This record gives sequence, structure tokens and C-alpha cells, in this order.
Amino acid sequence: MMIASHLVDPAEISVNWASIGGLSHIINEIKETVILPIKRRDLFTDSHLTQPPKGVLLHGPPGCGKTMIAKATAKEAGCRFINLDVSILTDKWYGESQKLASAVFTLAMKIQPCIVFIDEIDSFLRNRNIQDHEATAMMKAQFMTLWDGLGTDTNCTVIVMGATNRPHDLDQAILRRMPASFHVPLPNLTQRKDILKLIMDGEPLDRAVNLDILAGKAEGMSGSDLKEMCRNASMYRVRDFMKSE
Repeated sequence: MMIASHLVDPAEISVNWASIGGLSHIINEIKETVILPIKRRDLFTDSHLTQPPKGVLLHGPPGCGKTMIAKATAKEAGCRFINLDVSILTDKWYGESQKLASAVFTLAMKIQPCIVFIDEIDSFLRNRNIQDHEATAMMKAQFMTLWDGLGTDTNCTVIVMGATNRPHDLDQAILRRMPASFHVPLPNLTQRKDILKLIMDGEPLDRAVNLDILAGKAEGMSGSDLKEMCRNASMYRVRDFMKSE
């Protein structure tokens, strides 16, 4: 029940490609490598090389849209979405964590097509070392074994998608299981313009507001930073109104 509570139907996901600004090149790659093989399986039945990947890694600085891309991918592909909270896999009783990891893949197999999304995947599947607790090491091993099992069934449409801003901390065995890797960088000038236009769409703007100038002065800011900047600016209007009352 704990795992099922994190299940989201694609129809209930509010994020789509139109919600994401400045990442058209990544979106196009995901459409080709992930979504098309899922939606048009009839085109790829004669080759195992063109099947959708069993693992997808989104890596880059915080606030650049990795989680939004994962949700939009599930919606556009018509996949059920398990937003896996790693904390539910930990249990005080010996052996229970492995059972919970197994339950994740059992549920995903039954409701496929399905995307299992792990945000900050480096906190869960980081490099293994001799200092790892025995229970943690066993849970990681169980998770990877079950993940490998997805590859034995060519008709299985379960994808593990992870997001991280520390890809170098991931275990090499995990990186091998995520052949589709996409770098989501900080937006450049053109991308910042697109993001600002998306954020300010439908908002009442003064004629003096020049989004091109704002985009130029916002170098080094992520999409999340740009949204927060616009929110703070809008609050000044509220403060001015309160002072005039």
C-alpha cells in the first residue's frame, strides 16, 4: 500500500512538453529514444536493438527541469508513474527492505507501461564501498537484480528513470543499467528567454518590461531561479498596492 500510494495515472499528470521551456533538444531525443518505441511498438517488433531503454538518467544542476521532464515523459508516453520515495524501501526489520524493493518491480510489471522515477538517485544508489551497512548493500543488490530481470522480457515496458545533480557519485553498475543519459544544463540566453516567456504567459506585464534584457542579466540562473525571480517581482506590486491602501 505504501508503494501504491506513490502511483500516478498519466491522465492526472499536469506537466506536459508545453510546460517545459528551453529544452527542446532534450525533449526531441527523449521522444525518439523513449516515447516512440513505447507508443509505436508495432514499428520495432522485429528488432531488440530498438526497444525502449530500461534505464534513463537525467543529470544536471538543480532546478533545471529534470523532474518535469520525467513527469512529461510519463504523460506523453501514456505510462503510469511511480514517484518512488526511497525512504519507503527502508525498514527496521531484517530482510523487509529487499521485499519492498521486490514489491516495486512487481507492481510496475503488473501495471506496465510504467516509469519508476527516483529523484536524487545518487542518495540511494551511490558507489558501493566496504563501509556500507549490510542491509543497505543487500537492498542495492536486490534492486539491481530485479532491474536486470526487466531485460529478459522483451515485451516488458518498465523504465527506471533517475535524476541527480551528482552523476559521478553513482555506482558504475547503475550507470551501465541507464544507457540513455541526458544532461540538463543551466539555460543559455535563448533558453532563458523561452523560459521567461513561458513563466510570464498570461501575466499582466507593464510595457516597460523587456524579457530580452531580463534574460541577459539572469546568466547562471536555472529555470527554478527564474520563476522565483518573477514571483518576487510580482510581490513588489502587491506591496505597492498595500502601501497605497
